[in-house]
Amino acid sequence: MSEKDLMDQEEIYSKVLRAGRRTYFFDVRSTKAGDYYLTITESKKFTHDDGSFHYKKHKIYLYKEDFAAFKENLDEMMTYIIDAKGEEVISERHQKDYKKEEFDDNSTTSSTDSFTDVSFDDI
Repeated sequence: MSEKDLMDQEEIYSKVLRAGRRTYFFDVRSTKAGDYYLTITESKKFTHDDGSFHYKKHKIYLYKEDFAAFKENLDEMMTYIIDAKGEEVISERHQKDYKKEEFDDNSTTSSTDSFTDVSFDDI
């Protein structure tokens, strides 16, 4: 089998989701036995000071026998996040007026509250 035939056998269906510096690739691929599985790849672009760039990639292989449990856990986690924090994005990157939550005066300690005075003359 030629290299092109092997690539055609492996790559079945693909979708791309661009999200800022991240790009997500969803690819249906074929096993040697002809069954299908899903790969999810996160590709993140990093730019150096000189203008050059590189990508870091992370890949998940998801097989049919894990689809139901994976989907159930993903749905549960996304529902939890939306229920707890809503759909609005809260981050300093996405909101120019973002301010970190401050602790109340009773829960914060200054850096000197936990400082122990040590004399090095005794050592």
